Amino acid sequence: MITPSQVFTNLTFLNQKEPSIHDHTNTGRIQFSGLILLACVILAIFAATPVLAGTMYLTGSPNLTASIVGSNEFTPGTTIPFTIQVQNDGRNTMKFVQTGIVERDDNPSTAKMVKVSLLPGDSPALIKSDPQMIGDVAGSASIPAKFEIWIPDDAKAGRYSLPVVLDYTYLASAEQEGTDNIAYRYVGKKVTLEMPFVIKSAINLAVTHVQADGINAGGSGYVTLTLQNNGTNSGERAVAKLSKSENSPILPVDSSVFIGTFEPGQSVDTRFRVSVSEDADAQKYPLNVQITYNNENGETLDTPGIEFGVPVGSKTDFTITSPPAEMNQGQKSVIDVVYRNDGSAPVYYAEVRLSAVDPFTSNDDLAYLGDLKPGETGVAHFQVSVDSGATIKSYGLDSEVKYRDALDDSQVSDTIKVPITITPNQGLGSLLGNPIVIGVLLIVIIGLGYFTYNKRKTIPAR
Repeated sequence: MITPSQVFTNLTFLNQKEPSIHDHTNTGRIQFSGLILLACVILAIFAATPVLAGTMYLTGSPNLTASIVGSNEFTPGTTIPFTIQVQNDGRNTMKFVQTGIVERDDNPSTAKMVKVSLLPGDSPALIKSDPQMIGDVAGSASIPAKFEIWIPDDAKAGRYSLPVVLDYTYLASAEQEGTDNIAYRYVGKKVTLEMPFVIKSAINLAVTHVQADGINAGGSGYVTLTLQNNGTNSGERAVAKLSKSENSPILPVDSSVFIGTFEPGQSVDTRFRVSVSEDADAQKYPLNVQITYNNENGETLDTPGIEFGVPVGSKTDFTITSPPAEMNQGQKSVIDVVYRNDGSAPVYYAEVRLSAVDPFTSNDDLAYLGDLKPGETGVAHFQVSVDSGATIKSYGLDSEVKYRDALDDSQVSDTIKVPITITPNQGLGSLLGNPIVIGVLLIVIIGLGYFTYNKRKTIPAR
């Protein structure tokens, strides 16, 4: 085969021969033509000569391994993400490069179309995810496969194995036929690996009953929870902890209750004190409870938090059910006002204070109602005086009920209007309330007195 360098040498030799004495004038033209011919020959040689150097791997195959990402210890009664990292440790140990070899599409060390299956094996775990396709895994590469598993409430503590099955194919051989054809032979392979899996000694918490006592908006009360251990293990030094749920108007006041030893299947009642913000509506709101305890290995563990609903009543309100009191101008009397507890919780030691404003005055503005259950009524007695010049119309005096709730916390109701209607005086009372009549009567009385006095002076003594 003539190489470009040989062509270049030959053309150079031709161009360098001694010119004839008759051709001195054509020397420059001949040299220029030779250079053009040289360039054309070089381009033709490079265009006709293919680049046939290729790579061929004589040995190598995939070697897949798997490992758990993160901890492999889990507690019963939980649903957990479970990630397996698939690693290809395969190597291409011999590489052959030669002109005329067609480049291969795949390497023998690449695991192709890898499918990862997670099985429960002899463990009590429930695999909630289907097999995962993670694609091709090249040599020295790793790809994660993500699963979700559930550990049942009654799962026994111990060490287990979760089988991981890896299905894949790889390039076993490639035979070249001629200069442009290659025949591939792929082989399928299945590998089963065991993942160590540990279920911790743990209790499993369940809330079986919720009772709310006297919990109203703006007040305090008690929440009683019946907690049960549905697991197969005991918890030592168990403490139930109540916590606020996000955006809930219920705030725990007493957040911890000591249980002690919490045996499998055991139920305990725990009582927590809570308070509720004033703007809460009458509905259920969430709270969270969990248990901190020591397991059989002496580890301190927390159960997953359990959210439950607590019914909250409306804010304790009072309604006046008696008709408006009627008073005459200038009158002083005792009015009776009936208050009804319209809340959903009882109130204790309730008393009412009346705020008397012009034209009213009161020397006895505090009345005792006592204990009132929801829907019960109490009567308040107030001694009230009205100015004689009071305008005849209906008035509303402010009153408020102060009471104690189920936790003996002092509470005050919203302002309640006490209706009082001022009426004109009737009969003698009406006359006596008129200042002109009173003036005339005074003149008459003074005149009668003066007449009686003078008459007695004119009568001679006997």
